[in-house]
Amino acid sequence: MGKNLVQQKRGKGSPSYRAPSFRYAGKVTQIRKDKVIVDDIINSTGHSAPLIKLKSENEVYFSIAPEGIRVGDVLEKGLDVNIKTGNTLPLGKIPEGVSIFNIESNPGDNGKLVRTSGTTAKIVSRTRTKVIVKMPSGKQKEFNPKCMASIGVVAGSGRTDKPFLKAGNKKKAMAARGKYWPIVSGASMNAVDHPLGGARSSRKGRPTIAPKNAPPGRKVGMIRPRQTGRNK
Repeated sequence: MGKNLVQQKRGKGSPSYRAPSFRYAGKVTQIRKDKVIVDDIINSTGHSAPLIKLKSENEVYFSIAPEGIRVGDVLEKGLDVNIKTGNTLPLGKIPEGVSIFNIESNPGDNGKLVRTSGTTAKIVSRTRTKVIVKMPSGKQKEFNPKCMASIGVVAGSGRTDKPFLKAGNKKKAMAARGKYWPIVSGASMNAVDHPLGGARSSRKGRPTIAPKNAPPGRKVGMIRPRQTGRNK
């Protein structure tokens, strides 16, 4: 008998591939009030960057920690606040060339982009209707000028400098966030593990075109052609 594919196992929601979100510190957002105090700097297994615990009058929540932040610092959010590390402003109010992070994809979504440790983005140019930002990947992306962003560079930039040294450390790091690892091609597996597996040589003799009526998760290999032969 065959076995379920990895795609099918993950989609089923089995415990092996479920992210242990109960261990995470909490949901990360941007500054919600005009002024908040940094109460603590913590580590969360669900985030690569350190988190800052923000405290205002009635609530306590978490945000991404920038480099140089300290416990007791006062952070501000608004249209005309100072260009200071940790403060949050609309993209339309931030000067060109200033390092930013935790950028909103759409106004009001509390930050979705540039949140990995050590990353930063910069404003390249702006018009009345859009702001062009250079992302960490080097690509340029257009944003609504009303989208909010925080000033600074995400903390934890040295995280990737330390090597894992052995596979066990990498496996534990991936398991802490519910990631599938290692990624193995179907052709490298045994026949019982994948439809493309099997054969004793590296060159497989099985066609990699999925059947027309294949169930969800079985659509692996080459994309099935609409037809074969000449058009008549």
